[in-house]
Amino acid sequence: MPESGDRTRLTAWVRGHVQGVGFRWWTRCRALELGLVGTATNLADGRVEVVAEGPRQACEELLAALRGGSTPGRVTSVVEQWSEPKGGYQGFTER
Repeated sequence: MPESGDRTRLTAWVRGHVQGVGFRWWTRCRALELGLVGTATNLADGRVEVVAEGPRQACEELLAALRGGSTPGRVTSVVEQWSEPKGGYQGFTER
């Protein structure tokens, strides 16, 4: 895993009542506040996939916010995966 100051890529799959409740918009706002780039995408199975790239500490803060209980809707689980950043994102978008 990258060191805490390094850039990294967080992919998080969020399960619960997270579609149709402003969850992607909320996630985008948190990510932009943290200086991250990436996407929040509704999946056909009802989950939201969050891909964020930026400093490791900022990605960890976003992950904590996703798990923190103050999200729109109701999060029942978050599965995370860390990897090297791939780049190519402009800002943070909702899909």
